[in-house]
Amino acid sequence: MSAMETENPAQLPAPGSRDKATPAAPRSGRGRMAGTLVLLVVLAAVAAIAWWYFNQQTRERDSSSRLDALAAQVDQLARTNEQLRRDIDSLRSRYADSESMNRGIREEVLGFNERSRALEDAVANLADQRLSNRDAMALNEAEFILQLAGERLALFRDASGTLAAYRLADSALASAEDPLFANVRQTISAEMQAIEAAKPMQTRATLNALAKLRASLASLPLKTSPTDAQASTQTERSRLRQILSQFVRISHDDAAAMLSLRDETLSRSLAALDLRAAEAALFVRDQDEFKAALERARSGIEAVFDTDAPAVREALATLDRLAATPLAPALPELGTALNELRNLRTTRALSQPAHPPANVTEAKNGANP
Repeated sequence: MSAMETENPAQLPAPGSRDKATPAAPRSGRGRMAGTLVLLVVLAAVAAIAWWYFNQQTRERDSSSRLDALAAQVDQLARTNEQLRRDIDSLRSRYADSESMNRGIREEVLGFNERSRALEDAVANLADQRLSNRDAMALNEAEFILQLAGERLALFRDASGTLAAYRLADSALASAEDPLFANVRQTISAEMQAIEAAKPMQTRATLNALAKLRASLASLPLKTSPTDAQASTQTERSRLRQILSQFVRISHDDAAAMLSLRDETLSRSLAALDLRAAEAALFVRDQDEFKAALERARSGIEAVFDTDAPAVREALATLDRLAATPLAPALPELGTALNELRNLRTTRALSQPAHPPANVTEAKNGANP
């Protein structure tokens, strides 16, 4: 407004117009106030618009920078995700390779396990065969000894020999490692106790005494006949009688003692037969027959041999002692252990396979791949 006033010099109004313009002075002052207010409002609006625009630009720049940062982060995440995807693919390929390798190793380990199991079975089979052969030998030996012991007891009534044979059979079974033999050993022990209850040592002592007495019969002196005593006192005998006496013997038949002296060999044989009969009665545990045989032997010795001789008196005392001794109990019936052993053999033969197992061949083939 000042410029406008400077460029346009003030002109005095006309006298008529001054009077007319004087009342408009207050109106122009109010216009200035209104213009000023409008100008202030405009300036405020412009300032507000400028401030809004500045803030908008600042926000846009911030949001743009944020968007750029977010885009950079998204790109970084995308690159990271891609790298992770590649790493995962690599790990998957490695895992697949390791799985295939582990599968191959597992198959090899299983193959080695199968081979080792086959080798263990083969070694166990060999050990079983060794033990079975060893047990079979022990079984055969024990069976043979038990059968021999039973036959010896049945034929010769030899309880001592039978007991010794049973001990050998028990020791043979003791060397075996099969626990099934324990039952057979218990049966053998029971039969051994039954044999020991028959007092074989006492029977053996009695048999030895009878055998010794039977052997001494050949040396026992005979009784002196009356004919020989009378001939020894005669000082004169004809030569012809001496020659004939070698072929012909003349004796009296009125004495029973003379009859027993006819044959020395027959008398000794009869006494020996009586002692044999006593032994037979001892074997069968016949007390009455044993005493009767000893009584016959004693009667024969008294009738034939010189009772005043020490050997004859000792023989008679032995007969009296044996006759007063009670016999041992009867021998038991054996064979239970032998039958049980044979049943065990049959059971083992049925339980064992006829052919060797095939894993032995597989083990041999697997040991040489």
